[in-house]
Amino acid sequence: MSRTMLRHAVPLTLSIALALVACDGTPKSPDASATPKAASAPATSAKSEKANPQWQAHVDGYIDGYFKRFPVDAASAGKHEFDGKLPDWSAAGLKETIAWLHSQHDQIAAFTDDKLDRTQRFQREYVLAVIDGQLFWLEDSGFVHDNPAFYAGSISPSMYLTREYAPLPQRMAAFVAYEDNLPTAVAQIRANLQTPLPASYIDFGVGVFGGLADFFQNDVPKAFATVDDKALQDHFKASNAKAIATMRDFAGWLKAQKPHATQDFALGANRFAMMLHATERVDIPLDQLKAAGEADLARNLASLKDACAQFLPNAPLDQCVAKVNADKASGGAVEGARAQLAGLRQFIIDKDLVTIPGTEQALVAEAPPFNRWNFAYIEIPGPYEKGLPSTYYIAPPDPKWPKAEQDAYTPGKAVLLFTSAHEVFPGHFVQFLHANRSDWIFGRLFVGYAYAEGWAHYCEEMMFDAGLEGATPEIHIGQLSEALLRDVRFISAIGMHTEGMSMADSEKMFREKAFQDPGNARQQAARGTYDPAYLNYTLGKLMIMQLRDDWTATRGGRKAWKAFHDQFLSYGGPPIPLVRAEMMDSRPKAVLWQKPAANAK
Repeated sequence: MSRTMLRHAVPLTLSIALALVACDGTPKSPDASATPKAASAPATSAKSEKANPQWQAHVDGYIDGYFKRFPVDAASAGKHEFDGKLPDWSAAGLKETIAWLHSQHDQIAAFTDDKLDRTQRFQREYVLAVIDGQLFWLEDSGFVHDNPAFYAGSISPSMYLTREYAPLPQRMAAFVAYEDNLPTAVAQIRANLQTPLPASYIDFGVGVFGGLADFFQNDVPKAFATVDDKALQDHFKASNAKAIATMRDFAGWLKAQKPHATQDFALGANRFAMMLHATERVDIPLDQLKAAGEADLARNLASLKDACAQFLPNAPLDQCVAKVNADKASGGAVEGARAQLAGLRQFIIDKDLVTIPGTEQALVAEAPPFNRWNFAYIEIPGPYEKGLPSTYYIAPPDPKWPKAEQDAYTPGKAVLLFTSAHEVFPGHFVQFLHANRSDWIFGRLFVGYAYAEGWAHYCEEMMFDAGLEGATPEIHIGQLSEALLRDVRFISAIGMHTEGMSMADSEKMFREKAFQDPGNARQQAARGTYDPAYLNYTLGKLMIMQLRDDWTATRGGRKAWKAFHDQFLSYGGPPIPLVRAEMMDSRPKAVLWQKPAANAK
């Protein structure tokens, strides 16, 4: 997603990165919705082991307890009895949630190997990984006390306004309840934040909470204007006025902290490594991880040089990329993306790359004012919803930027094509179509960052390799522009959080190595401070590429791509090392793809 991300798939705010609730599903073979026993378990063990009838009851109990503590995630999943509710972010509430997660971890871990069959052992590790990730963000990251991004996903009201899961009056009543709960929630957030705060965190918070105030004032009244219920309209006016004042006051408070702001955003090497293990089950040493990112950056820069030599011979790379970006989609980015989706879908069908289950639609719209900190993202209805469309959002440039920067911010149509592939076909949207049809409810609800973003980013290169739009040099430059952006995110995340890299150094790298315009470069460098896990785009992609090579090596190579894609998408959203263990009948291990040697056959 070009953000946690929550159900969606993309605005990856940290709360989304915690759980990515309601995003994906779990085991399903290429031909049926089923857990992956047949794909990975030896026939003898499958016959000799018996499933524990008590296991699923504990999983269901965890889900019920999670929904009570994270009601926004529950409502987003389609459990609308939780509509309008917000989490308890008080000190006592957070303490209770953390204690509950530890208790759940102990109860799940008590289902030792001898008490479960193979499929249930896989599921146990999946659940434990989700709990470990949630505990890291709540207990170890420090974000509860300094990062407004931790709270932003649960504050978003998009669901009530853009998802037609119920008649408008019912959704308006839910929105009013949400606004009624905002003052308490914001007071809790403000009480949790310990000043001084990092400057980039402040800027993010001002943008999100100030943007919500503008959204409540300018857009929401129009959305509910047709509701003919005087009592509800009167209640809305009162709650909306209070919500606007609450958001403006909080944004103003954050802005007032700017003179005292710090640059103390780094997690540090120990916590960064802890994050990778807790959230993604990746234990690769940081120096090896960085080397892998640098190698992928070098690979993509070399490919860019070759493509530019054909597209614009003898010109510097930045001029070559600028020329591709100057060729804008007709009618603007939103109209351009809308036009691209039909062609992408047909290409997948023609090339037989992956199954597209269901008849759900993906719409395209301009991102709302409170969620424009990244160029694009998609919101996807949860697994308890039926037949609702998803919405692929595209953010316009900041009107405060100089006109030249605004013009440069909107990508050319070749770059936009791969953003559309990432968000919709065959990226997040197709992934979630598979997920929402999974047999195992836990897999439909909890999707990891590297799994979701790794898949979507992997799809970009895979589509080019499959010949998208003739795989011309211009199209290749569009794909490589996205790949280089994610490579620099990978290196910046490690650099800024473990090696003392500054935001200015990161911004410079985005401009010089990923050829980003000034506005995007600033956004991307800032995002790396409050979203340290945004290395997961490339991290996930490299793990998927290596798994594909290993899995298809004995199944026909490239001819087995569709079978691989369908099988990979059947697992929901666990850490990719767990998926590798299932598909390769091995122990969980993070293995990153490396470019084959020139003399390799």
